[in-house]
Amino acid sequence: MAVGPVRVVEAEFLLSVADSNWPDDSVPEIAFVGRSNVGKSTLLGALCGRRGLVRVSSTPGRTQLINFFHLEIEDKQRRCVLRFVDLPGFGYAKVAKSERKKWFARVEKYLANRATLKACVLLCDGRRGAEIDETELGRFLHAREVMLIPVLAKADQLSKHERKPRALELGRALSARAMIVSATEREGVTELWQRIVAVLRSG
Repeated sequence: MAVGPVRVVEAEFLLSVADSNWPDDSVPEIAFVGRSNVGKSTLLGALCGRRGLVRVSSTPGRTQLINFFHLEIEDKQRRCVLRFVDLPGFGYAKVAKSERKKWFARVEKYLANRATLKACVLLCDGRRGAEIDETELGRFLHAREVMLIPVLAKADQLSKHERKPRALELGRALSARAMIVSATEREGVTELWQRIVAVLRSG
């Protein structure tokens, strides 16, 4: 399905939740997940095109709640309403293990039960690739038949000739075509938007 340039008409923070008191299920959602400090908040800000909309921190584990964002976009004169969902990062975080377990429980409950979840953008640090946390999450999403969009994040920290081979390797590890994205250089942001819209339009 061909998708033209995407314009963000409206983007705003909706709410944060710590339990399953999620917003109504009338709007399709795209979730973003990955290791702590992999760049989810930075990528969300780049996609939304709104400076300061998503809080960005250099401290791993800063995103502790599930954050919902309301968006309205336009493609080829067609408008679409959706939500972005920023999920707590996994892996290293400067918090107690008991608190991290709570975060993971929130993420698992959302991914396993949210009927309006259309796709999950899984960010992987290009310098590390897919490790066991990412591959297990990938299998979980495939089993639930949730569209998986692997993203080779922090591509700006790799040389130009390293990026494509790393992306191919990531795609093989997660059994899905991986994208090369650098929010700081704006590389791949337009292509990621087009892929997200294609998922939404596919029903």
